[in-house]
Amino acid sequence: MAPQKGNQFWKLRSKHGRDKLFAEPHLLKEACEEYFEWVEDNPLSEARIFCSKDGIKHGNLEKMRAMTLSGLCIYLDMNQQTWRNWRKGEDEDFVGVVTWADEVIYTQKFTGAAADMLNPNIIARDLNLRDGSDIEFKDKTKPKEPLMKNLTEEQLDALELLAPTLPADSEES
Repeated sequence: MAPQKGNQFWKLRSKHGRDKLFAEPHLLKEACEEYFEWVEDNPLSEARIFCSKDGIKHGNLEKMRAMTLSGLCIYLDMNQQTWRNWRKGEDEDFVGVVTWADEVIYTQKFTGAAADMLNPNIIARDLNLRDGSDIEFKDKTKPKEPLMKNLTEEQLDALELLAPTLPADSEES
């Protein structure tokens, strides 16, 4: 039995699926560069009151605008999941450009915070920068008793033998 006429109109499509947002990696790089230039050319503006010898004046203070991945994606008219997929290598052609753009954003934020042009606390959290002195315990509490009380007799004997070589600590009260 021959198929009915008109039931295979889907074959008339010239292509399947939607076009890529960026056909070539160099087009994505150019668009990223446009966003980076836009950020530099459009600083944030803060209304300020200034005192001078001529009296009180109103003015605007330009402040550095931080580059962000969300801002870049909005500028590129794409979602962040597509960016993350490119970062993972879903489309190998774009990995280099995405890595480069991520590094530009990171560097701009880091140097802006280091120069106190951006809020260092906010940027440090955003960049997942941590102070290496944080100590976590499994039960989230600090030990309540001195560790020496938990040692076996053999361990205490070994410590006595090592005592002359260990640095002197202050006496516990």
